[in-house]
Amino acid sequence: MNRLCRLATASMIAITVAVSLRPASAQLVVFDPHNYAQNVLTAARSLQQINNQIVSLQNQAQMLVNQAKNLATLPFSSLLQLEQSIQGTQQLLAQAQRIAYDVGQIDRAFSTTYAPATSGISDQALVANAQVRWQNAMAGLQDAMRTQATVVGNLNTNRTQMSALVTSSQGATGALQASQAGNQLMALQAQQLADLTAVVAAHGRAQNLESAQRAAALDQSREQLRRFLTPGQGYQPTAVRMFH
Repeated sequence: MNRLCRLATASMIAITVAVSLRPASAQLVVFDPHNYAQNVLTAARSLQQINNQIVSLQNQAQMLVNQAKNLATLPFSSLLQLEQSIQGTQQLLAQAQRIAYDVGQIDRAFSTTYAPATSGISDQALVANAQVRWQNAMAGLQDAMRTQATVVGNLNTNRTQMSALVTSSQGATGALQASQAGNQLMALQAQQLADLTAVVAAHGRAQNLESAQRAAALDQSREQLRRFLTPGQGYQPTAVRMFH
């Protein structure tokens, strides 16, 4: 018994000495799992906030890039040439010979040159009116052909402009460029419609002058026939017929 007590006492002394001689770095560390989990969660949340800020900055940067693209203007413009074409067509219509596109001038012509032939009009006046009507009809035909030639000459230019605008619209980098390309295509269509309107107007004018000439000539022929059948009328059939 005494021997066992001595051994136990020696063992306790040895353990105490060993613990007292152990360095401070080897001291027992107490691990708190709850505190560790809280620290990890806090660090994860901080990292998520940083990631969110990075994504927000990237979105803002992309938004600025998109705004710059949307505000970029189209490097190609055909508006000046289209305006010049429309002005050229308008000037051509304004240069219409003799009876132009003017309501007052048309009314005056139909009250004089194209007025019904009456007994009060001399043979010389009938001849003069017939000559004027013939000249008006020829001028209308010439104006119509000039307008048609001008419009046909614009076709190649319109084709070139349309090809350039389509290419520009397909390569548009932003909303402004796409909108400008669309507006210029619409302007090109407006210019083509103006050309078409000019051709129709010039052709219609020529036809109307020709129809008016025929109607006046028929009325004048009746008056001439009446004078021919009426004794005492100084009628000159050869001079008048040459303008029918």
